[in-house]
Amino acid sequence: MKLWHKRQVVHQVTDAQPSLSEDIGKRERSYFIKMGIRLVCLVLAFTVPAPLPVRLLLFAGAIFLPYVAVIGANAPQRGVSSAPDMAETDQNEIPLHRREIGS
Repeated sequence: MKLWHKRQVVHQVTDAQPSLSEDIGKRERSYFIKMGIRLVCLVLAFTVPAPLPVRLLLFAGAIFLPYVAVIGANAPQRGVSSAPDMAETDQNEIPLHRREIGS
């Protein structure tokens, strides 16, 4: 006779979301890299004697990269599922709307 046991969910470290400081650091690095590329585009557009289409491409990069950088820095992290609503679970954890940064 087999006994059916309800298996407990085992959480692994890889299931954990990255820390807030790690997430912010990744977003900042991405933003600064894109803004550095923008600066290079702007400098090259004014200093390099290139044909008009190349210069227009460099200017376009200098104009549109800030938008891409800000959208990318504010975008939610890919591949991370949202945290479950604590009111619906039987876990003893502080609800997400009650957590404070730096406390």
